[in-house]
This record gives sequence, structure tokens and C-alpha cells, in this order.
Amino acid sequence: MESKVTTMADAISRFVEDGFTIVIDGFTHLICFAAAHEIIRQRKRNLTLCRMTPDLIYDQMIAAGCASKLIFSWAGNPGAGSLFGLRRAIEGQIPSPLEIEEYSHFGLAARLIAGAANLPFYPVQSYLGSDLPTVNPQIRSVTCPYTERSIATVPALNPDIAIVHAQRADADGNAQVWGITGIQKETAFAAKNVIVVVEELVDSTVIRSDPNRTLIPGMVVDAVVVEPFGCHPSYVQGYYDRDNDFYVAWGDISRDPSSLDRYLDEWIYGVGSRTDYVEKLGPDEVSRLKAELVLSTPVNYGY
Repeated sequence: MESKVTTMADAISRFVEDGFTIVIDGFTHLICFAAAHEIIRQRKRNLTLCRMTPDLIYDQMIAAGCASKLIFSWAGNPGAGSLFGLRRAIEGQIPSPLEIEEYSHFGLAARLIAGAANLPFYPVQSYLGSDLPTVNPQIRSVTCPYTERSIATVPALNPDIAIVHAQRADADGNAQVWGITGIQKETAFAAKNVIVVVEELVDSTVIRSDPNRTLIPGMVVDAVVVEPFGCHPSYVQGYYDRDNDFYVAWGDISRDPSSLDRYLDEWIYGVGSRTDYVEKLGPDEVSRLKAELVLSTPVNYGY
């Protein structure tokens, strides 16, 4: 059987095409900037970007001209302010027009849950009293067959490609995650193709020794990319911390179009790979963000 392990450049080239609907998942941590940067470097265009929190990662992709539509449920620089690349695209059509489609967090999660379950739609009780249905025609309603009450619905979402970062996986793509989980599993099962990016590749015996940590099974994974430090400036639980200084600095970087362009030129177009990016960051910065060793209590799988 052909190995699923490949490079980021090859995975993006093979599985991301112009016009695709893509999800780069991860909630607070496990946000794969390495994949976004490779998409930018390969100058993919007319993408529909989906994400509950399109923070810095999609701000960079939008500013680079990759996106024509954004499906989201909250937009901002977490704890630091606004996303000025996103704002320029919406308010001034710079560098190109950007269509937006907004949901609540649960509403967008529900779309992926429906996609994963092969359902046409998902009911969302929490839209009662919300004004989101007035601005998003995709939020509709049906009559409940049990109570005869009207209930809001959202359509299933089946992205062309899901990119999920995990702490570790084996060569077959069985991916293990710990720390905060979002909707990575649902996104992977909903997508037509899946790229799993990991901090380290491990033997399948490691995966089998702790099966409850396996969030995404290899049967739905098409490519495995080993990309240490691939989430910076986001974090990976147990590997490295969130670079809060960068999130704060992004406000000034993105506020001015010329400074954002300089960032793209220096840190994305100007480096050939994530390895080059990490080398450019320097060992002191990598060391500063390295996670301390804090082990969980072991469990006994014996019988």
C-alpha cells in the first residue's frame, strides 16, 4: 500500500485546487499556519474558507488574495483586536471582493456535524429569537414532525478538503489529539479529502497503546504531513506555547496594507518551507515557546 506520508508542498498541490471549499481546523490550538502559508505560496485562488474563528490564519490568506468567500461564526484577533486584512476585503474589496456567510458557533458546527453524518441539514434550536436568519438565507426552518413547531435548520457542509493538525499520527493517518478539541473529528468525516499534519510521526504500536486519544482514524485520511512547529503562532498542547506577542503585533502589521504585504513577502513567500520558517524564527524564540513537561496520570489498559 502506498504511504500516506508526504511533504506539505505535495499535499497542498495534490488536494487543494482553485475554487475549493476548505477548512483549516483547530480551536485555540492546533491551528495549522504551515498549511495556510503553503496555500499562499502556491497562489491558490477563489477559495471558500470555512472556520468558526477565522483569526490570523485566514486574515493572512485573505490578504494574499486566496479567498473569494468566508463561511464563519466569529472573526477577530483573539484577545488583541480586529482583523484588518479581512476588513479591507469586506469594506473596500481589497485585494478582491469577499463574500461572507455568518453563523453562530454551534450553527457552523452543526453544518459539519450534518456533513459528517450524511444528513441534508441539522436543526438548531438556538436560532429562536436571533436575527442571523434575516441576514443568512441558508438558515431556514422546518416544521417538527413531533411537536409541529417551527425549528431553524442549517444545511450540511461537506468541504472539498479538511486540514487538521494533531500532536501525533502513524503513517496510516491515525491521529491523536489531547488538550482542547473543537470539531476536528466532524470536519474530517465531513470532508471529501483530509490532510493530517502532525508534530511527530510515531509507530502504530504507540497509537494502539493509547487508543482513546485517536480522534481521527486513518481510514478517512488521505495524506500525512510531518511539520514540527507547524502551528506557530498558535500552539500545540504539550509541544509549544501560543506566541501571544505575535498576536498583539499582528494588529499593527495588518492595519497597514504595505506592512502586511511586507510580512507576506518576508515570512511566507520569502521562505521555502516550514523548516526555513522555523530557522528564521531562531532557536531562542523556539526555546522560549517550548512547553514544560507536565505529564497526566497514567491509565491501565491491562486486562
